[in-house]
Amino acid sequence: MNSYFADMHIHIGRDMYNKPVKITASKTLTLTNILVESSRNKGIDLIGIIDCHAPAVQQEIIQLINQKKAYELKDGGIRFENVTLLLGSEIEVYDANCKGPIHVLCYFPTLANIAYFSEWLTTRMKNITLSSQRYYGTAKDLQYKVKELDGIFIPAHIFTPFKSLYGRGVTRTLQEVFDPDLIDGVELGLSSDTSMADQISELHDYTFVTNSDAHSLAKIAREYQELNMDEPSFKEFNLALHGVAGRGVKQNYGMNPLLGKYHQTVCNNCLEQVSLETTECPNCGSAKIIKGVSDRIQELKDTNLKVGHRPNYLYQVPLEYLPKLGPKTFEKLLERFGTEMNVIHYATYEQLIDVVSEKLARSIIDMRESKLKINAGGGGKYGTIS
Repeated sequence: MNSYFADMHIHIGRDMYNKPVKITASKTLTLTNILVESSRNKGIDLIGIIDCHAPAVQQEIIQLINQKKAYELKDGGIRFENVTLLLGSEIEVYDANCKGPIHVLCYFPTLANIAYFSEWLTTRMKNITLSSQRYYGTAKDLQYKVKELDGIFIPAHIFTPFKSLYGRGVTRTLQEVFDPDLIDGVELGLSSDTSMADQISELHDYTFVTNSDAHSLAKIAREYQELNMDEPSFKEFNLALHGVAGRGVKQNYGMNPLLGKYHQTVCNNCLEQVSLETTECPNCGSAKIIKGVSDRIQELKDTNLKVGHRPNYLYQVPLEYLPKLGPKTFEKLLERFGTEMNVIHYATYEQLIDVVSEKLARSIIDMRESKLKINAGGGGKYGTIS
């Protein structure tokens, strides 16, 4: 069994006609740029691009295949150089049971399957060309269609205060919204980790995935996982989610939850940290308080039992987060070590100081060993590295 790095939540900013897909994403975040960045610079083996329901995105994939730059795998997925693309779609669900918008991730094995899914969505969505659009139908009907097309279904960033399963403070159990038997895994999001999520007993049966939700090329692989699989393909990823025959998540790599922009409860106006019971900010008087992920999980907590089969959750940050690591230094590191994954995981201290200062080399090693000092984030503002 081999191990592979995977980031399964990457957006597209612009399609091949320079039209927006994810409006808030970078214009340089095109399908081809994502594939090149993931393969050549990041060193990620498996990626999920979750705007592949857009017809123009599918057209660009077909164009790459016709140009002999990519090809479909027998077991599902699109191979481009050293990276495999899984065809995904992020959808906003808001039916009578949701009591608020919830984002979910759906993945499909082939271009034919996701093309059929897109055709089905056109009767249930106002604008199929854009990312994360509102789906008009029930969450369970969406699950049934995904499974009919041999797809994978994963609730996205489940604790984020906005547009997530638990985040709005209304939904308390996933069974209120979904068929629990048709969920293949759950995505934790940047403001939580395994130990936090496992305080909710209904999540114990699911594999946890950690993904970047990248809105720019630089943010690809700010969170990811290492998977034990025979090869990076749709079939193997599905088997890994269900722990079949030695496949599974070997380790989750995520930012310390304190770095997440919704980790702590803060005033929406001045971002002052406040207690959950606060009704008026003592600093500025604002009455709008954003409940942090940490406090929300404490509301939902129903167990102290640990799940024995969980892989390690290792705190990491992207290299760009490290103080004194600018673009030129980053280029020097890639020139020497090939990919960001090689720098983060494999380069020794002695090898690093041949390229960068001793202080920066020590920061990279400290980051690898989860020793960096963190200043917490909240209310839409990311935490920082001291």
